Amino acid sequence: MPSADSQFNADDDLLLRYQRQILLPDFGIDGQEKLARARVLILGLGGLGSPVALYLAAAGVGTLLLADGDLVDLSNLQRQILHDQAHIGQPKVDSAMARLRALNPGTQLVPIREHLNHDSLRALAARADLIVDASDNFPTRFAANRASIAAGVPLVSGAAIRAEGQVSSFSGRPGGPCYQCLYSDTATDHDDGCAANGVLAPLVGIIGSLQACEAIKILSGFGTPLFGRLLLLDARLMHWRELKLSADPHCALCAAAPPPA
Repeated sequence: MPSADSQFNADDDLLLRYQRQILLPDFGIDGQEKLARARVLILGLGGLGSPVALYLAAAGVGTLLLADGDLVDLSNLQRQILHDQAHIGQPKVDSAMARLRALNPGTQLVPIREHLNHDSLRALAARADLIVDASDNFPTRFAANRASIAAGVPLVSGAAIRAEGQVSSFSGRPGGPCYQCLYSDTATDHDDGCAANGVLAPLVGIIGSLQACEAIKILSGFGTPLFGRLLLLDARLMHWRELKLSADPHCALCAAAPPPA
């Protein structure tokens, strides 16, 4: 039963908006209220960040910190469904905010119109309950992982290129694997971006939707997150694989990291 001070007690519109989610076994009002109190940092508002932001706003996450320093380009519109023709040349953050406000005015949106460095990302992570890495480059992915561990908050990581995608979640706490246990921080993109290799448009929607699902599960306490597991998709064959991830006892980051304060 909802608590006496629940915002859902006296607001029929909120109950109606989130009814299908609240009806889920083991979710309920409690899970919905956890989402309403949550703050999520989304890194990147492109192909992956588009479905992430749309589904988290639609699901009722209370605050979204939207970080992207790029402008909307015509070549983005094939897959970046947050944006449209009218917003070409505008900051992706502004385009995203217009769409998300129209979708759910109850979600607070915090614009971050810049390319983040290590220090700024770490400061933002300290204000969030969870980070979704929807970026397209290794330096940002490694920086997001470091910020996750420093703040002790979960990280949901996704990547997609050509017709191949992957997604996993990391707790940000001692004991489990981190992103650097999966990839050495000496890894580079080697010109493997979408501009050089292309990407199947629905693929980023699939991976981004999985990232949103993971974020909702972790924040609400619903289901079992992908901690210690990596999902791999070959969209050409529509073939999924699951790999088990273990913490690297020699990881230069998480093996030596002190517990967050």
